[in-house]
Amino acid sequence: MATHSTIELNKHDYVSLLKRIKFFQNIIHELSIHKPLQELLDQIITASKKLLDSEAASLLLFNKEEKALYFHTIAGGTATTLKSRAVNLGEGIAGWVAEKKESLIINDCYSDPRFNKSFDISTGFYTRNMICVPMINKNELVGVIQSINKKNNEPFSKEDLQLFESLSAQCAIAIENERLIEIELKAQQTKLELETAYKIQKRFLPEKIPNINNIDISVRLKSAKEVGGDYFTVIKIDDANTLFFVADVSGKSVPAALIVSTLYSFLQFYFIIRKEKIDPIDMVQSFNRFLISSTTPDKFATAWFGFFNSESKNLLSINAGHNPIYLLKNGAEKLSKLSIGGLMLGNIDLPYSSETVSLQENDLIVFYTDGIPEAMNSKQEEFGEEKFESLILTNKNFSPDNLSKTIFDELKNYRGEAEQSDDIILGILRIK
Repeated sequence: MATHSTIELNKHDYVSLLKRIKFFQNIIHELSIHKPLQELLDQIITASKKLLDSEAASLLLFNKEEKALYFHTIAGGTATTLKSRAVNLGEGIAGWVAEKKESLIINDCYSDPRFNKSFDISTGFYTRNMICVPMINKNELVGVIQSINKKNNEPFSKEDLQLFESLSAQCAIAIENERLIEIELKAQQTKLELETAYKIQKRFLPEKIPNINNIDISVRLKSAKEVGGDYFTVIKIDDANTLFFVADVSGKSVPAALIVSTLYSFLQFYFIIRKEKIDPIDMVQSFNRFLISSTTPDKFATAWFGFFNSESKNLLSINAGHNPIYLLKNGAEKLSKLSIGGLMLGNIDLPYSSETVSLQENDLIVFYTDGIPEAMNSKQEEFGEEKFESLILTNKNFSPDNLSKTIFDELKNYRGEAEQSDDIILGILRIK
C-alpha cells in the first residue's frame, strides 16, 4: 500500500508540473505578442500570481536617471498607495534584489533583516513570504517582480523560484521590446507632426515677394528641425502702400503652425474689409483683441508691422514686443532701433503706438526673428546681438541678397556641428 501511495503522489506531482509548464509556455507566447506597455505589465503580474499560486504580486520598473524602482503594476492586497513611492537601490527586499541582481526566496519575511515593514504598515497588508526576482536584459536592470504569500500557508519552493526566474527573463525582453517600439512610434509621430507643421507653415508664406517701387527686398526663412511658429508676409495694399509683417509665435510644431494660420487669416480678412481705409494702430489693436479671444493665454506672438509708402518713402513702424528692427541710415556708423509699439499680441488688451521714419536712398531696414541672436554653438554659447549688428555694419554696402547670404553663412559657421535650434527669418530692405 505504501508503495502504491508513493506512486500515486508522484503521478500527481508530475501532472501538476506538466500543467505549470503548459501554463508557462502559454504565458511566454502571450508576452511575445505586441501590446501597449501597461497592458503587458498587467499581464505579467496576473500571470505571476497564477503561475506561483500566490495572493499578491507586484512589478517595479527601474528608473536609470533616478537610480530607483517604482511600482508600476500591483495585483492583490491593498497596495495601490505604493504606486507613487520610490524604492531606492538596497532598500527592502526589492531594493536588495535590484542592487545585487540576485533572486531571493524568503519564507518568513519578518525574520529577515532586509525586509522593510513600512510597506505593510502603509498598506495594511501582511507579507508572510515572497519570491523576488530581478528582470535583467543584456546585463542591464529592467526592474523587479515579486510574488507574495503562497496560498494555503505553503512555503515557496525552489521549483517556484526556477519558474519565476524563467518568467522574469522573458519579461525583461518583452518590456524592453515594447519600450523600443513605443520610442519608435513616438519618433514616427513626432516626424509626422513636424512634417504637418512645416506644410502648414509653408502654406501661408508668400509664394513670391511683390515688386515694390523704390525698394530692394530680400526675405528668407530657414526652418529648424523642430519647426517653430516664425512667419512673415509682404502685402501690397495698393500701388503706393505695402505692409511688411514678421511674427514669432510661442511654442513649436503643429500648435504654433496653427497660430500662424490664425495670423494669416486675420490679415487677409482685415484687408478685404478695410482696404479702402486702413488705420495701422486700429489694425494692430484689432489683431491683438482677435488673438486674445481666439487663443488660450499661453498662445501669443511677438510681431512687427512696417507700413511703407513708396511715394513718400516713409515707414510707419509698430513693434508688438518683437526684436528691435534695425535701421541704418546711409552714411551712418551706428544702427538705430525701431522698438516703439506695445506688448506682444494675444496677451493683454492695451493700446499701441507707432513711430514714422523718413527713408532716403541706400537706407537699410533689417527685420528678423530671435533664431539669429539666439543661435547656439556646441558649447551652448549664443551668437548674440553684438555679432549680428557687427555683421550688418561691416557688410552694409552689400545688396540685400548678398548681405542675407553672408549672415546665414556666418550663422552656419558659428553653429558648427550644433543643430539649428529655432526657425530663422531675416528680412532686408534697401531704399533705391
